[in-house]
Amino acid sequence: MPRRVSLPGASELFRPTRTDQPAQPATRDQPAETKISELREPAVRTDQVTAVHPRRAAEEAVPASRPARGSGRVRHEEKITVYVSSEELLALEQARLNLRARHGMAVDRGRIVREAIAGALADLEQHGDDSELIRRLSR
Repeated sequence: MPRRVSLPGASELFRPTRTDQPAQPATRDQPAETKISELREPAVRTDQVTAVHPRRAAEEAVPASRPARGSGRVRHEEKITVYVSSEELLALEQARLNLRARHGMAVDRGRIVREAIAGALADLEQHGDDSELIRRLSR
């Protein structure tokens, strides 16, 4: 009985988690990087944000008449960093707890922020110069 432990290869460790095709383990003749690159398109890395490949972005473009809703509970590929004061963070956390206690909605802070952004952008599109966002930013 060999004393060596069999560990997974790179193709098993770094396989894509969501694809249209099942991940194929790499063979000895073909490196894992080649197999993975066949399954997913490359992303362009820029500072803090990972930009989606242009061809993929065009396929996922949403028409301008889409309903003003947050993206909900889905895997998000884009990231931004927002700095808030301790009071704003506390208010956000209290809102999250309020939604859970009074309305039975178990949502995270990110979802609350995405819904707030969607609402502000819808108000801006609908009311233009008279929107709440313009009023708040003009102060």
